[in-house]
Amino acid sequence: MSQHGSPREGQDGHQYRILRRVSQALHGFSSVVLRPFQKRNWRSNPRRTCSDEIMHQDIVPLCAADIEDQLKKQFAYLSGGRGQDGCPVITFPDYPAFSEIPEKEFQNVLTYLTSIPSLQDTGIGFILVIDRRQDKWTSVKASVLRIAASFPGNLQLVLVLRPTGFLQRTLSDIAFKFNRDEFKMKVPIIMLSSVPELQSYIDKTQLTEDLGGTLDYCHSRWLSHRTAIESFAVMVKQTAQMLQSFGTELAETELPNDVQSTSSILSAHTEKKGKMKEDMMLALKEGHAILESIREPLTKNPEYNLNQDQLDNQTTVQRLLDQLGETEAAFDEFWAKHQQKLEQCLQLRNFEQNFREVKAILDVVSEKLSAFTDVGNSYAHVEHMLKDLASFEEKSNEAVEKARALSLEGNQLIQSKHYAVDSILPKCNELQHLCDEFTTEMSKRRNLLHKSLELHSLLEKSMKWCDEGIYLLASQPVDKCQSQDGAESALQEIEKFLDTGTKNKIQELNKVYKEYESILNPDLKEHVQKVFQKQESMEEMFQKRQVSLKKLAAKQTRPVQPVAPRPEAFTKSPCPSPGLRRGSENSPSSESNVPKRGNYKRAKSEMSDIQQGRSGSVMDDEENLAILRRHVMNELIETERAYVEELLCVLEGYAAEMDNPLMTHLISPALQNKKDVLFGNMEEIYHFHNRIFLRELENYIDYPELVGRCFLERMEDFQIYEKYCQNKPRSESLWRQCSDCAFFQECQKKLDHKLSLDSYLLKPVQRITKYQLLLKEMLKYSKNCEGAEDLQEALTSILGILKAVNDSMHLIAITGYDGNLNELGKLLMQGSFSVWTDHKKGHAKVKDLARFKPMQRHLFLHEKAVLFCKKREENGEGYEKAPSYSYKQSLNMTAVGITENVKGDVKKFEIWYNAREEVYIIQAPTPEIKATWVNEIRKVLTSQLQACREASQHRALEQTQSLPLPTSSNTSPSKNQTKSIKKLEERKTDPASLEGYVSSASVPKNPDKSKGWTKTSHSLDASEDNDGWSSAEDPLNSSDAEEEGGAGLRKLVPGKYTVVADHDEKGSPESLAVKSGDIVDLLHEGEEGLWFVKNLTTSKEGWVPASNLLALIGNSKSAQSLSSSESGTGSTFLSSSSSCSESCNATFSDIKG
Repeated sequence: MSQHGSPREGQDGHQYRILRRVSQALHGFSSVVLRPFQKRNWRSNPRRTCSDEIMHQDIVPLCAADIEDQLKKQFAYLSGGRGQDGCPVITFPDYPAFSEIPEKEFQNVLTYLTSIPSLQDTGIGFILVIDRRQDKWTSVKASVLRIAASFPGNLQLVLVLRPTGFLQRTLSDIAFKFNRDEFKMKVPIIMLSSVPELQSYIDKTQLTEDLGGTLDYCHSRWLSHRTAIESFAVMVKQTAQMLQSFGTELAETELPNDVQSTSSILSAHTEKKGKMKEDMMLALKEGHAILESIREPLTKNPEYNLNQDQLDNQTTVQRLLDQLGETEAAFDEFWAKHQQKLEQCLQLRNFEQNFREVKAILDVVSEKLSAFTDVGNSYAHVEHMLKDLASFEEKSNEAVEKARALSLEGNQLIQSKHYAVDSILPKCNELQHLCDEFTTEMSKRRNLLHKSLELHSLLEKSMKWCDEGIYLLASQPVDKCQSQDGAESALQEIEKFLDTGTKNKIQELNKVYKEYESILNPDLKEHVQKVFQKQESMEEMFQKRQVSLKKLAAKQTRPVQPVAPRPEAFTKSPCPSPGLRRGSENSPSSESNVPKRGNYKRAKSEMSDIQQGRSGSVMDDEENLAILRRHVMNELIETERAYVEELLCVLEGYAAEMDNPLMTHLISPALQNKKDVLFGNMEEIYHFHNRIFLRELENYIDYPELVGRCFLERMEDFQIYEKYCQNKPRSESLWRQCSDCAFFQECQKKLDHKLSLDSYLLKPVQRITKYQLLLKEMLKYSKNCEGAEDLQEALTSILGILKAVNDSMHLIAITGYDGNLNELGKLLMQGSFSVWTDHKKGHAKVKDLARFKPMQRHLFLHEKAVLFCKKREENGEGYEKAPSYSYKQSLNMTAVGITENVKGDVKKFEIWYNAREEVYIIQAPTPEIKATWVNEIRKVLTSQLQACREASQHRALEQTQSLPLPTSSNTSPSKNQTKSIKKLEERKTDPASLEGYVSSASVPKNPDKSKGWTKTSHSLDASEDNDGWSSAEDPLNSSDAEEEGGAGLRKLVPGKYTVVADHDEKGSPESLAVKSGDIVDLLHEGEEGLWFVKNLTTSKEGWVPASNLLALIGNSKSAQSLSSSESGTGSTFLSSSSSCSESCNATFSDIKG
């Protein structure tokens, strides 16, 4: 039974009792009507009660329909007539085959007929009218005896119409007198001779027409009415039973405790109720039809008088209809109450279920809200937390509003007088309490975070102010602060900066503690202390700097002249520079530079103070630089961690979801099986940074100046970015096709990302470019530290990787090349140029139009070849707009030469092929790009040349060792040749010594055949008499030249040179720092292999080793060019020729292999 009360209590139970009484009454009356359905002995117990009839349901029923054929024989019938005392009259008409009627049929008919009148009438007794006027006496006797023996009811009178024939009438009179005892019954038997005699006993109106009466009787109509009434009575009885049974079922139904069961019961009961209503309507319809049939004679003839049986039938049907109507009304009222109870139960179960769901959601929301205990570790973090809290509040409001709506719904149920008020009211109060509690806690959390935001804003302002102060201290030039004006200016800067501290720095620490006590956890308190300590340290640094600057500003009342060094100091240098000597000559005498003796002590004291001030400034600067290095290191590690988290977020939130079966339906067909295309090798990049690089970076957190080593150790691993960037165009194209896919939108919604996936796919490209910026910053603050060289090398390597990545992006866009690009060696350079052609063996117009119609070509310089391609821009957006390159031709580097300068344009240079059979004039966008390309091509040709030299010299040495001993002076080698061979043996393992040296053994005996080694290249910087071209012999490429300078130092050749090796300033104060690729102008020659040059890039002058320079162009009119052939001592002319190709053929094939 339900926990909320029994269904039989209150009004519902009262209505059930009413329904039960009405249905029982209906059942009892229908049973009375159906008395002929039961075989009974009225003589033994003529007064059975209605309740007895209801209880005896095991008696075999009997109705007109069952004996319809027997009744149709009409050997006996109940006409509806009544005697003087109201006794029912049963007529036995003349029936010739009366004796042939089976006994069972006879008994059924008599039993049925005697059961029709009311109990009151049957109690008085029946009057039997036996019509035997057309029969014989013997038959009359047999009929009377049979009736007397089988009649089941009480008899009031038996009237017999005897035969009308004279003989039979006489015989019957005599026989009846002598056989009276055989006819002894409980009632008298009167023998009548005629119908008038019969009418003296029974009124004429109560006799049928065949007996001379006026009673209207139709046997077939009577039989039809009886069948219909009995059928209606059966229907009513069954309806009463079903109503009673259904009412009991409804009354005993337990109210379920869940929504589904309650809904099912309500649906089932409603369906049954509908079926019951249909049955009742059918019964009422049939009853009214019977009633109309009974009243049909009155309808046709209003003066028609219904006989007693007809009146009884009408009354019976009317009473059945009335009771059926009462039962229906009682049932409807009971059903309304029951339905209301079930509907209220369903409302209650829905309310309870919704309450459980909403309460569970509120519990989860409250639990999540309680997890918002963090107050943040930075301003950005707190801002992010506030956004998260706002987003959480927005999502939680739905649950809160749902709870409030449910509470309102519960109050409405209470107002509608729900039976379970005691259960609903506490739940409504609990929901309201939870909502109010959540709102209060949310407001509290928001206020705390705003308080935290305010504190972090103060802290970050203080930190920023400190950083700006440190930067100000670090950026003040020490040399300028040595003067009074410089010191005063620096003091003004410091004072101006300190004035800004009023709004930015923390004023009182205890006041901060008190104001923000509600949010100060141990970590945040420690952070506040650190910021305050940093602020105090910075202010202390400013105070020290102010003291130092005030001393400098106060003491430098006049300029102090430092004591000049003694002249002998310059003679100690083995190779003084011309600049120094000029300085010595122009400088004042030593006497003028020495202070007077009286001022010497004072000057010395002032110099000591200045040095102390400088020493203090240097220490301050070092401390400032250390702080800046830590800032850069923290940024490197923090951004690295964020980068790793973003990669993981993409891999788990997008890439992994593409394999999730639950998300498959959201993936568009164009995206199916394209995960590798979309994400490339991002997973490989993530594992490298998460497992290796980030952990190694964290090991250097206390040694930021050494972080360059971490990059150098993992430089090869960074090559994975090249693969990612090469796949980026395909990824970008796929994204543009599928960016509107519901899969991406669903993943972005789950991750709560404001940016779409393409922004995160760009992260690896952004990260690899970020490293070089951070390394530059770290190098800027670490120039005098131990790891400066490693940082410089790491920066160079990262830039190299970026260049390689960029080059590879262009390389994969080449179309139309039949071979394998990987066989061409490493891609060194790529870029767009204007190209003119000037082929000597081509058509004349090619040469004529060379200077007027340039071709736009994109060149790719490999180790073994240079490719000429035509750049084609593609339509589209993003990576789809990336250009493609149509391959046009390629030049093998073993047969390439260059002319570094072309007359009339500093941006042009020449690339010529096969001893100038093909000449390509290249115009770079800028002179710097030209210099870079020329330098890179020179390196390629030089490396090939060195390989060729080593191979040639090795063969020459083998040939020399295999020669027989000399037999005459004519065949002996010269002194110089012997020296050269000896020198070659000593220097054959030194590649640098190959520069400017050629053994005589490598020179062919025939001077004509060796012409290719001495022939200078042609250049457009030639004289006009030779049509822009000139040729000259190299004076340094002869045997005499070798004899003079082959084993010595390089000779001075005025002009411009390119630096082939880096040189720093550590050698001497006058040394000039140069880098590979710089262009310098030779001013004059020094001692010990040092040349005094001017760097055309930086406009600085100084000394550099001559071995670090390679001639670019001389001051003479003849141009100088470089090819992969051979160079004499100090020669700047390297041209390719057939002799070079023949002598170096084997070597180049080895290189290519």
